[in-house]
This record gives sequence, structure tokens and C-alpha cells, in this order.
Amino acid sequence: MTTSRTFRPDPTFYPSPSLAQSAPRETLAYVAVIDPTGHTPDALVVLDLDHDSPTYTQEVGRLDLPHTGDELHHFGWNACSAALCPTMPHPHVERRYLLVPGLRSSRIYVIDTKPDPRQPTIHKTIEPEELHAKSGYSRPHTVHCGPDAVYMNALGAPDGNGPGGVFLLDHNTFDIKGPWEKHRGPQHLAYDFWWHLGHDTMLTSEWGTPNMVEDGLNPEILLAGGYGHALHVWNLRTREHLSTIDLGAEHQMVLELRPAHDPRKTYGFVGVVTSLKDLSASVWVWYLDGHDWKAQKVIEVPAEPADPSLLPPLLQGFGAVPPLITDINLSLDDRFLYVSCWGTGELRQYDVTDPFNPKLVGSVHLGGIVRQAPHPRDGTPLTGGPQMVEISRDGQRVYVTNSLYAAWDAQFYPAGIRGWAAKLDVDPQGGLTVDPDFYVDFGERRAHQVRLQGGDASSDSFCYPNP
Repeated sequence: MTTSRTFRPDPTFYPSPSLAQSAPRETLAYVAVIDPTGHTPDALVVLDLDHDSPTYTQEVGRLDLPHTGDELHHFGWNACSAALCPTMPHPHVERRYLLVPGLRSSRIYVIDTKPDPRQPTIHKTIEPEELHAKSGYSRPHTVHCGPDAVYMNALGAPDGNGPGGVFLLDHNTFDIKGPWEKHRGPQHLAYDFWWHLGHDTMLTSEWGTPNMVEDGLNPEILLAGGYGHALHVWNLRTREHLSTIDLGAEHQMVLELRPAHDPRKTYGFVGVVTSLKDLSASVWVWYLDGHDWKAQKVIEVPAEPADPSLLPPLLQGFGAVPPLITDINLSLDDRFLYVSCWGTGELRQYDVTDPFNPKLVGSVHLGGIVRQAPHPRDGTPLTGGPQMVEISRDGQRVYVTNSLYAAWDAQFYPAGIRGWAAKLDVDPQGGLTVDPDFYVDFGERRAHQVRLQGGDASSDSFCYPNP
């Protein structure tokens, strides 16, 4: 009697981060590409990442979605290495489906990348009315696979106000199971979420409700300290709010969460977009101190003085370009933290071997509000800047795209953004270089997030420590 293939763990699942680092090199990427005008449907574009292929860097597949106005943003895999966790094992699931939410439409597409990874198809569509009815949420934003379900967060309620939060989908049917929270406490704003599985702890961050962000950055809300400025700590098992870590209203928009990958480590990093004090941006480390979760600032990136005539109207009164940390990502070995400074067009690389004392070891510039640093391929000034960051599992390659959110793009880059993706090569000792051969021009379409076939550094969570 032979055992069915479906009962064997997906070969892209790895018990520990160090084992995942030895995975085969990625050969395909999926990129969310949007029409900022909303006149034509958004698309999921497939890029060839095989350096030995004759179609390297080219679009080799594409799925145009059936609706307009979705505004694709973050998306993620249905399953990952967390399926191997001993408490809730689901080794039969496959890393096969991409869950792709429309941040503006509240529609969720379940996209099948098999049998032909270059020609993905729509497996299921969850309409906004179903999301509203079953979860009480709207504007789905971030997808993480957990050991027991697919987790997805949302910015707010169907009316565009709060609260935002997390809801669950079934691993197999993708039916919405309902809101995750059992006791919300004071949490109202939402953005990202991640966890420490071995400590039954989840952390969530804060941006703003849909009504606070969909039409762009609201200066009145910003100057009043009204955007998110806190982390929330939850009991992952009982789904109860435990505590709030307030970074202070000066620190506006607490966004991307990146916990250490090794489950024995009880710390992680979060990026803060801007400071009301001086337009600087910052990265904080959260950590477990005894029985209490705390946070402290470990990186500060200053604003860059600039000629006001070169700045968008939103910034002319300040005479400076804010870094605007809009994404961060952590390599699987927990050594290098990558920090996107979307305003200045800089991607920074920090050695965070000591998470409380990061060391800047690499930096590249692409685009930027004033700098408009070119790509080495042709020297043309670039618009936008490094925004979403994805890291290969072996840590040797970093992929970046340049769009944040259509309404915000228009404020900070009013002349327009031409969508692009680029790749950076990593020196194992620290340092970054731009791959001169890898540059993808999406034209008037905006490129948002990249997901690597088979997984990347931000796709997995692990229950087993490094051997």
C-alpha cells in the first residue's frame, strides 16, 4: 500500500529557520501590480528569477483580475512551515494558494499557483459582503499562515471607522471563520501582526482606520498625533488583549512587525514612519523582560534638508525630505535587518546580531523624492523609492518595489510614479549592491509587494529552534 502524496509535508516547509536557509534558490516571483486610476483591473505578474534563464527578469505569466478598483497591497501564502508545529500539525496542506486582498475593495482572491506556476488562476473569490458579514471587518491588509488557520488583518469596520483587527480563514476551504479577538481591550487601530508561537504571544501594530488613510495622509490627524503610535500584546491562545506598549504620540504610524525567526528568541523589530519632532523615522525593538513585554528605540534615521521648491506641497513648509520608513524585513538567520526609507529613496542594511545595538553595514539609493537616484542599468532618474522588501531564504538576494498606496503616492510623488522592481545582492559580511541586470519597468502601473515561489524570509514562522 502506498501513501498518498497529500499526506507528506510540502517540501517547502522546514522545521527551523536554519534548515529553511538551505532551500533551493527561488526561480519565480509574484508581484502585485495596480492601476492607480482604478480604470482597469489590477494584476498578479509572474517574473522569471532564474539567472540562467533566457527570460531572466521578464514577465513570464500574468493574471488580470476580473474587477476594477481592488488596489492590491499585501498578500501571502495559505500555508507555511508553521504547519509542522507539534501542537496543531497540518502537514497535509500545501504552499499552493496566494491569498490576495484588495485593500480598497475588501475583496479577497484565492489564487492557485498550480499546476502551472507561471499561469496562476483564481480558485475562489470572497466578496466584501461576505467578509463584512462573517468578520465585522473591511479593508483586509496582511496575510500570515498560522498552525491552526490562515490569519488576516483588516484596517477597520465596513463603514470605514474602527476598530480594525484580525480574522481567520479555514486552511482548506478558505471560509471565513470569524473575528479572532475574544477580548479587545483598548485596541482600536490596526496594521500588522506577528507572533512568538512558543510564548503564546501575538503583537499587533497601528496605522489608522480606512477613513483616516484612504484619501491620503491627513496633516491635521498627523499633527494631532492621531495615527497609530502603539504596540498591542495579546495572548495568542486565549485571544485576549494583555497590554499596550505606547511609543508616544510623537512617533506616528507604527507599521511593519518582524519578530526574530528563531522561536527561542523573544524579540522583534517594528518600523515607525515619522516623528512629529523632526520628521525622522525610527526602528524599535520589542523584547520580553521577565514577564513584561517592552520596547525601545534602537535606530533613528534623520530627515534630509532640501530646497523647498523641489519638494511636494505637503513637505514644502518643512524644507526637508522625511525618510518615511514604510517597510522592514529580517533575514532568516536574524542577522540583517533591511529598512526601506521610501521618502529619501534609501534601503539600509543593519547588522542586528545584537538587536539592541544595530550597526549600519550597507546602503543603496534608488529613486527618492528629491534624489531620484537612477538604476545602474540605464541611468534614468527613478520615481518612488524602495518600499516593500522581500528577502530570499538564503539571505543572498533582496527584492524591492516602489509603490506605497495610490493616494499616498500622489501626495509624496505628485509628478507620478512609474512602477519598478529591482534586486540587490548581499555581501555575507555586510553590504549591498544593486544587480545591474535586474530591473523591471511596469510603466504607469504601480508595483507593490513581491512574493517568492516556495517562500521567502517573511513567509514563515517556526516552532522548532535552530539545531
